[in-house]
Amino acid sequence: MAEPKIRVLVAKPGLDGHDRGAKVIARALRDAGMEVIYTGLRQTPEMIVNAALQEDVHVIGLSILSGAHNAIVPRVMDLLKQNKMDDVLLVVGGIIPDQDIDSLKKAGVAAIFQPGTAMDEIVKFIRSNVRSREIESLNR
Repeated sequence: MAEPKIRVLVAKPGLDGHDRGAKVIARALRDAGMEVIYTGLRQTPEMIVNAALQEDVHVIGLSILSGAHNAIVPRVMDLLKQNKMDDVLLVVGGIIPDQDIDSLKKAGVAAIFQPGTAMDEIVKFIRSNVRSREIESLNR
């Protein structure tokens, strides 16, 4: 029996209109055998979490270049908790200043991928962390 595909939602929150990076990531994840749902530009945290819930994703990848990560990420995390989606892995990519990384990780972000991160590093991270969460949930 074929192993189920990892389902990843890639979203561009806020007013940032640059989505080339998000599309490159979506293509790389697809090429790695994952199922990718790309929500498009100017998504609110509510729209992102609703789409993640409807699509039953394992991972949400936020692409943020606008500097609004300190407002958007905590809101997404709150909505995930409200919807009992604690098993969804949240990763963030884009322009994230080094001084903001610790607070985002404390808020629940699993990983932050800054410009220049190798695609295979992102794929490996997602694969290993989704699998370990699935195994963890089976052992509960």
